Amino acid sequence: MSSDSLNLFSFKGKIRVLHLTWIAFFITFFAWFNHAPLLMAIAGSLSLTSDQVKTLLILNVALTIPARVIIGMLTDKYGPRLTYSLLLAVGSIPCFIFALADSFTAAAIGRFLLGFIGAGFVIGIRMVSEWFPAKQLGTAEGIYGGWGNFGSAAGAMTLPTIALLFGGEDGWRYAIGITGAIALVYSVIYYRSVTDTPKGGTYFKPKKIGGMEVSSPSDFVLLLIMKVPMYAALALLTWKLSPAGVGMLAMPVAIVIYVSLVALYVFDAKKCYDINKEIFVKLPEPIHRYKFKQVAVLNILYFATFGSELAVISMLPLFFSETFTLDPVKAGLLASAYAFMNLMSRPAGGLISDRFGRKSTLLILTAGLALGYLTMSMIDAEWPLYLAVAAAMACSFFVQSGEGAVFAVVPLIKRRLTGQIAGMTGAYGNVGAVFYLTILSMVSYQTFFLVIAGTAVLGFVTLLFLEEPEGQMAEVMPDGSVSLIDVA
Repeated sequence: MSSDSLNLFSFKGKIRVLHLTWIAFFITFFAWFNHAPLLMAIAGSLSLTSDQVKTLLILNVALTIPARVIIGMLTDKYGPRLTYSLLLAVGSIPCFIFALADSFTAAAIGRFLLGFIGAGFVIGIRMVSEWFPAKQLGTAEGIYGGWGNFGSAAGAMTLPTIALLFGGEDGWRYAIGITGAIALVYSVIYYRSVTDTPKGGTYFKPKKIGGMEVSSPSDFVLLLIMKVPMYAALALLTWKLSPAGVGMLAMPVAIVIYVSLVALYVFDAKKCYDINKEIFVKLPEPIHRYKFKQVAVLNILYFATFGSELAVISMLPLFFSETFTLDPVKAGLLASAYAFMNLMSRPAGGLISDRFGRKSTLLILTAGLALGYLTMSMIDAEWPLYLAVAAAMACSFFVQSGEGAVFAVVPLIKRRLTGQIAGMTGAYGNVGAVFYLTILSMVSYQTFFLVIAGTAVLGFVTLLFLEEPEGQMAEVMPDGSVSLIDVA
């Protein structure tokens, strides 16, 4: 990364905004995964069963599915500065709820609500795309995503120590409460320190709010199809919490949720039709169109990349602890090596995309991801510990570089819809996490890793339909004139 392209030691202009924004994302992940390294202490303090612990892991990523879509819309409408600041402030509340929990039900409510803070990632994607040109965008988005994602690793490395410093059975409560306090304080700092665009820049907003704009009837059908897995993931979670799973929800309640999800999907489809009904009469001018298949392919890739990362971050401390009989602090530190790779891997994925092409980079990284998880499926107690950690780190390089490469493409599809596209793609990461964690609750660790490898192969096949971004995308200025934005 040469200084003439991005001087990261500068704290002025766009680099200052990049640093302030990745720190906001870092804090959201620090808070979102504050439970992972403390699971054993939490389980002991609240007398949780193994099934209840696994249920908390699934709950932690569930609400983020609709949250990322909603936050994407709000970001496009109201701007990233206000949206990020409010999310950090509101997201601190579930941290305090979880820290004060005295039963599984209270902890489950706190974890479920905390999933909302996981939507913060989407906001920064739009912010960074406003400040950086296409030739630097992959690298800048990679730095934002990679350094922000490191918040989960920072939590794994520091929170057990903080809990030990406070000591006693309630040490974990203080550690988790601190993450909420940090989010609350930074919400004020961020609001007072950034602007949505550089001075004189235009913030393009969607024509209508409430659904994603598409450019053709076939794209509208594909949009409705791609919405199904998001509702299916929430139905899967409901099933897991019903009497068929851990029994947290009574069957009548589960049935009400199933019916509500179907009704919500119908309502969502109707809103999308209202936004897009003009395309059934007359297509937009060619210059204003975009291909929704680009979004669909990126959704599937993010399902396999970020979905697997969320799932693996949640379970890896337990995996190392059980496989190699380690104490919680050591297991948490070793497991953090997987997330630690974010510091270089995600920026590397964006940088390679900027230099060598978006599609070819994704093809290579997705193939590496499949091989990485295939290798992890072979880890058992016979392996030397250092080799198991090395395998996890090597796998995570391809996972997180792949995430960086996905979001090197997302902002180049349609500028005014960047928040919504990032929201939907980001939501697919959480759909993947719910799917993988549900699989984990039913199979061995080895089968779990093999399932992820299989979905990576599926992602590789869908990549063949992705088109390399080229030329320019058009947006309409407030005065009615057309602005052309380079995407290559």
